[in-house]
Amino acid sequence: MRTGWIGLGAMGDPMAGYLHGNGQLAAVWNRSGRKAADFVTRHAGVTASASPAKLAGAVDVICLCVSADDDLREVVSAMRDSLRAGQVVIDHSTVAPATARELAAELAALEVAFIDAPVTGGVEGAKNGQLAVMVGGEAEAVERVRPVMNSYARLVHHLGPSGAGQSAKAVNQLMVAGIAEAVCESLALMQRLELPSEAMLEILGGGAAGNWFLDKRGRTMLADSFDTGFEPKLLLKDLKICQHLCKEAGFESSVLRLAVPDYQRLVDAGETGRDISALFRHKR
Repeated sequence: MRTGWIGLGAMGDPMAGYLHGNGQLAAVWNRSGRKAADFVTRHAGVTASASPAKLAGAVDVICLCVSADDDLREVVSAMRDSLRAGQVVIDHSTVAPATARELAAELAALEVAFIDAPVTGGVEGAKNGQLAVMVGGEAEAVERVRPVMNSYARLVHHLGPSGAGQSAKAVNQLMVAGIAEAVCESLALMQRLELPSEAMLEILGGGAAGNWFLDKRGRTMLADSFDTGFEPKLLLKDLKICQHLCKEAGFESSVLRLAVPDYQRLVDAGETGRDISALFRHKR
């Protein structure tokens, strides 16, 4: 199954690398040609396509990993005339469920399957091939491309029709934001009380308060290092999607009431930290 990859960012590059390692990757494209050129120098046998359309015309499966709804629509539009019946588009971006349903319906008219398949696990999960994938779409198409997703994921769960994967990602991001709020605030209080950092990290991580965010970001936060991870502006975008879903569902979220303004302030202030743990600076 010849597969192409579009979007070689911090998540997409290692994911595509695992796909290459399994002998399934034929071509890549990235808005920055430099990233695509660098990728092909590191992965023998992979071609850097001149455009999304050229890539779509050369493969059976197209994987996408872009930043936002409009980016996704732009890429799908650019591929449209080169798509053919029987192809599958796997979207690993985080976008609104309504956008996933819109594109699934649009591509179904071309007899092309579109599955929404956002991921969780962070940059570390992408680098280690340990991502979890939340999938929405037609069951037959999902099963057909499951070997592709298994190349870079630890878990792949089909959760329902188009949009279900993105709805699941919104739930995930709500939890991520709540944990980030709690960890950043708690460590800020820890510093204010002048408790010993190393001992406290061991105690907190070894008990009921232990969690992925504390384990992966606790020490880097206290070292004032925020260079690797998930950018605040991207989490803010995801939380606004979650806000819309909560409104549709008639669901009141106390986490969103706190997290959306906090991350909006970080973004508005031009926060240069490349990880959401930069919230620690605000809490401190």
